[in-house]
Amino acid sequence: MVKAVVCGASGGIGQPLSLFLKASPYVTELALYDVVNAPGVAADLSHICTGAKVSGYSPKDDGLKLALTNAQLVVIPAGIPRKPGMTRDDLFKINAGIVYDLINGVAQFCPKAFVLVISNPVNSMVPIACEVLKRHKVFDPARVFGVTTLDTVRAQTFTASLLESTASNSKFDPSQIAVPVVGGHSGDTIVPLLSLAQPAQDLQLSSTISHQQRSDLIHRIQFGGDEVVQAKDGMGSATLSMAYAGYRFAEAVLRATVGGESSIVEASYVYLPGIPKGGVAVRDRVGLDYFAMPIRLGPHGVEEVVNLLDKIDEYEVGLINIAQKGLKTSIEKGVSFVTDHNAKI
Repeated sequence: MVKAVVCGASGGIGQPLSLFLKASPYVTELALYDVVNAPGVAADLSHICTGAKVSGYSPKDDGLKLALTNAQLVVIPAGIPRKPGMTRDDLFKINAGIVYDLINGVAQFCPKAFVLVISNPVNSMVPIACEVLKRHKVFDPARVFGVTTLDTVRAQTFTASLLESTASNSKFDPSQIAVPVVGGHSGDTIVPLLSLAQPAQDLQLSSTISHQQRSDLIHRIQFGGDEVVQAKDGMGSATLSMAYAGYRFAEAVLRATVGGESSIVEASYVYLPGIPKGGVAVRDRVGLDYFAMPIRLGPHGVEEVVNLLDKIDEYEVGLINIAQKGLKTSIEKGVSFVTDHNAKI
C-alpha cells in the first residue's frame, strides 16, 4: 500500500524508527537511506517476518533518487545528535545543510509525499523544508509536518508520574492522559497546556498539584531531553523515545491517509497560513507562520488546526508569549538559510 522512506536510517533514531515502520500494517515497501550502513540495517530488518520489503541506499549510485522515487511517506531523522552542553541551536549549522539536500531530493523524486521532519532543531528545519519545496513549486502545507510528538509523550508520562506521587493508592495510565502541547520543539518554546488536560474530571490537576509542582512539571516537559543526555553521560541523546514518538505520528498519518480513519488528532509544527481551517486564526493570534498545535488529519494530510488558544488560562498565555520570541528567531533563521544558500549556488 505505502512506500515509506527513512532518511538517516542508520542513526540512533533511524534504526528503531525503521524497526517500527517494518512492523506497520500500512507499509509494504520500506526504503532506508543514510551516508553509511543503510544497506546493512536494511538486511537486518529484512529478516523480520512482516510483509514490508526493505531496501537500503547510500549516496553513491543515485541512492537518494532510488530511495525516494514513488515514496508516499518520508520521515527525516537525519543529522547529528545533541551532545552534552549542546543546544538545539548548536545543531543548526550542520543539520540545516543535511535537511536542505534531502528536501531537494523530495521535491525532485516524490513531491506528493507526506514529509515528517524530526531533525533538530525542528523549529528551524521545518521552515527550511517548506522554503525549499516552495522554490521547487511543489509545496503543499497539508503534507509537511514537524514532529513534536515526543513533547506530548513526555507530557503524558510526566503528568501521570506526578499525579501518582501526590495521590496515594492511585494509578494513572499515561496512555489515557491527554495533555495538549503547543508552540515549538525546544526548551521554553514548548508549552504544555495542563489546564486542558483530559480526562479533566479524573485528573483534577488544579486541585491536586501546587503552583510550584505545575511549574516544575512544565519545566521537566520542556527540558526532558536534558535528562536523557545527562543520564547517557555523553554517549547519546533521546533516541528510543524519539523513535517511538516519530512512529506514533507516522502511524497517525498513515491511519488517516491510507486507513481512512477520521477524527485523528495529533500535535504537529506546521505552516499555519497554508491551512485555511484554523491555521489562519492561530497565525493571526500568535503572529507566526509556524506553530505547533493539535491538527486533525484526513486523507490529504492536515485538514484542520485545532485552535485551543481561546481556552487557556492566564499562566499559559504568559508561556505562549515567551515561546513566540524564541520561535520568531528560529523561523527567521531557517528561512534565511535557504535564501542565503540559494544565493551561493
